[in-house]
Amino acid sequence: MSERIVVDPITRIEGHLRIEAQMEGNNISQAYSSGTMVRGIETILKGRDPRDAWAYVQRICGVCTLVHGMASIRAVEDALDYEIPKNAQLIRNLMIGAQFIHDHVMHFYHLHALDWVDVVSALDADPKATSELAQSLGNWPKSSPGYFSDMKKKLKGFVEGGQLGIFSKAYWGHPAYKLPPEANLMAVAHYLEALVWQRDVAKLHTIFGGKNPHPNFLVGGVASPIDLNSDSAINAKKLSQVQDIISQMQQFVDQVYLPDTLAVASFYKDWFKRGEGLGNFMCYGDLPASSMSDTTGLLFPPGVILNRDLSTVHDVDVHDASQIQEYVQHSWYDYDDGNEQGLHPYDGETNLNYTGPKPPYKHLDVDQGYSWMKSPRWKNHAMEVGPLARVLLLYAKGHEPTKELAGYALKKLDLPIEAMFSTLGRTAARTLESKILGDAMQGWYNDLVANIKAGDSKTFNEKLWEPSSWPSECQGAGYMEAPRGALGHWIVIKDTKIKNYQAVVPSTWNAGPRDGEGQAGAYEAALQDNHQVHDPKQPLEILRTVHSFDPCIACAVHLSDEDGEEMVQVKVV
Repeated sequence: MSERIVVDPITRIEGHLRIEAQMEGNNISQAYSSGTMVRGIETILKGRDPRDAWAYVQRICGVCTLVHGMASIRAVEDALDYEIPKNAQLIRNLMIGAQFIHDHVMHFYHLHALDWVDVVSALDADPKATSELAQSLGNWPKSSPGYFSDMKKKLKGFVEGGQLGIFSKAYWGHPAYKLPPEANLMAVAHYLEALVWQRDVAKLHTIFGGKNPHPNFLVGGVASPIDLNSDSAINAKKLSQVQDIISQMQQFVDQVYLPDTLAVASFYKDWFKRGEGLGNFMCYGDLPASSMSDTTGLLFPPGVILNRDLSTVHDVDVHDASQIQEYVQHSWYDYDDGNEQGLHPYDGETNLNYTGPKPPYKHLDVDQGYSWMKSPRWKNHAMEVGPLARVLLLYAKGHEPTKELAGYALKKLDLPIEAMFSTLGRTAARTLESKILGDAMQGWYNDLVANIKAGDSKTFNEKLWEPSSWPSECQGAGYMEAPRGALGHWIVIKDTKIKNYQAVVPSTWNAGPRDGEGQAGAYEAALQDNHQVHDPKQPLEILRTVHSFDPCIACAVHLSDEDGEEMVQVKVV
């Protein structure tokens, strides 16, 4: 019998994910993705005030610290046909853009880089040669020989003291690592710099939302009054701080993140031929010029690409019951009318039914239910969502900045556009997207300042705030592009309360199990695409491809014990 590799949990991600890989020799023949926690947020929301839903669902995850709140308020606004002021839209765009860039940089350096960077190898680096390498890639000011010499001493102290800390529990010395010591030392230095950088840029959310994580939102606009003469509202000083943060983001992306991505990718070109999987990509669309209803004005265009065909973009409609459905044949859920059907989120059900093995167990029974995630499908197609999907949609739609950036990167690496359909293609797409968003944020900021100078300070629409103005029953979909991909929240409101609520998150699209027809999810399909594992006890190759999606399993599942009881209660006093 062929060997099955089990990686549980997958580390350096948010939440609990188990991967089982069936081996044929050293090749992965079949892969299975299992979310090992259960979500109950939808049940918690029933009967509550729709205006409060954002505050609950935003706690689904602290990494994508605002996206669930944003999708939730959009769902309520869609149900009520609630228009928001132009300034509110611009502030939302700025907060979303900041979330993306913050998240992408953190992912590259702190969650994914260690799949490619051998930290211990950096101890063999020549600081002078490292400085020359860094200066050849960009003009980041911290690139002197003395700087890298100090960094090497600091790292040496960590290693010799047995205190690798954030760099521990990795497969150092694995033959799959290819970077020279100097590139490794440069990457470690930028890893540590990114820790400081992310702390500073997160302040944009506190300026517009009061705090981070989980900034405050508001159905009908934003909780950010504008008054240039007030100490507590958005004033000239705070707007100046926002400009500084945007500039700081742009500088790090241009001078560190983009050059580092190209440098790392140049040593791993074989990974531009592995890990595609599905070849189907979907984007809901986001970042409006005016409103979400005007899809022609979205920076990220909505659409679906099937079978790698960039010449044809199919329309996606989140309200259409025939387009988006969730299946549970291989999930630990039951539907009232049978598990063979797929349910659109407006009719979605969250009925828990664990049928898996009793922990601890050796292997999952993959012929039955094997995950707490459902299997979402678009017109019965398994889809990949995320940065690669968005960049491919931008490219297919003829977005010139994307075509120029992708062309520049691919030319530097001497690769065709088809190389983007891969593990490293996802990583590269995330970097290119950060550059596009940094430039777009400057435009949104300029528009916001121009509106304020023209006398427009409105950030909230009071018109439909009172429930007495609502219809007796309505429904709406709040969709957006989260850093990890297409995110949708669907709400049904009856007599001013939530009758049904369903969230279909990016990591459910990507990490979900097989459906009733045996179609693999995006993680599973990607791992089955040209993956050889050098050492089953050190499955670095599996981590590289799974991490390329930037999994956030906490968004897809939540925690209870095997009897469905609460495990811990935390009180803050």
